[in-house]
Amino acid sequence: MRAPALLPLIVALAACSAAEEAPKGRVIDCMVGGSEKFLPDCFVEDSRVGERRFLTVRHKDGAFRRFEMVDDGRGVIAADGADEATAKWSAEGVLEVAVGKDRFRFPARMKSDAPQP
Repeated sequence: MRAPALLPLIVALAACSAAEEAPKGRVIDCMVGGSEKFLPDCFVEDSRVGERRFLTVRHKDGAFRRFEMVDDGRGVIAADGADEATAKWSAEGVLEVAVGKDRFRFPARMKSDAPQP
């Protein structure tokens, strides 16, 4: 009779384990969820759909943002959601992208023929 009583516990533990798994991908600095400083708390993964290239950025809490990579000097644009992404290049070769209140820092190289900020 104990086996049926253990089933809900096993299901609950499995759900907790899946929810607590760290996202996969390269670590990048980000400022999300009300953070006031950049921390290495985000993970980015590359993907392709046909000729289009995407970056999916995931935070440890499960939230994510998707960006499309573009070759016109901007670096990336928002691929999903209502908020637009704005990007600026730093002298250190970092692309800082803002969407809403979230900020992400992508190590990147600017194309030599791209319009300068």
